[in-house]
Amino acid sequence: MRAKLISIQVGIPRTVTIDGQEVATSIYKAPVKGRLQLRSMNLEGDKQADLSVHGGRDKAVYAYPSEHYSYWKKELPGVDLGWGAFGENFTTKGLTEDAVCLGDRFTIGTAEVVVTQPRIPCFKLNLKFDSDVMARRFLASRRSGFYLRVLREGEVGPGDKIVQAHQDENRVSISDAMRIYLHDPGSNELKRRALQVEYLAATWREKFQQAI
Repeated sequence: MRAKLISIQVGIPRTVTIDGQEVATSIYKAPVKGRLQLRSMNLEGDKQADLSVHGGRDKAVYAYPSEHYSYWKKELPGVDLGWGAFGENFTTKGLTEDAVCLGDRFTIGTAEVVVTQPRIPCFKLNLKFDSDVMARRFLASRRSGFYLRVLREGEVGPGDKIVQAHQDENRVSISDAMRIYLHDPGSNELKRRALQVEYLAATWREKFQQAI
């Protein structure tokens, strides 16, 4: 699997108004050109707005495949879709949801990361796109991207190769995890395999255990 880091985006919380209420969000992220430190909880210059649903060790970095941008450009004509449009920190090439599995480990620059879960969109994606249905459309597309936990801190930069360091033996892809989440028929066996993944995000492990 040949993969690379196309672009890196960071952002800090900003306050926006929705339905008359002020909401803090970090979904607005801008590309950076230089190399950054990837730390255990987040990327240098990046900060999550609501740690109850974003961030933490299991969601230190959000990665989104660049391959999906052509789909969204057709779905969202006239919308500016620069890298980072979906709030991702890493825009990748060569890592799609069908190929990337929970527990897979990768080196990027001098850092090492592991895949922990898909991204389930919240209402802030609606806010970003000024649409009441964008989060629903994003979920339905199953073009989720995935979260990464940092196993070894290091320096990363646009253009870095993404090299697989370990392939998880349970082989539960991000697409498989979405099938479990959406209760697709026949997902029980996938669920049992997913629970064997060492680095499955804690929140997902709890959901899967309760559903068995």
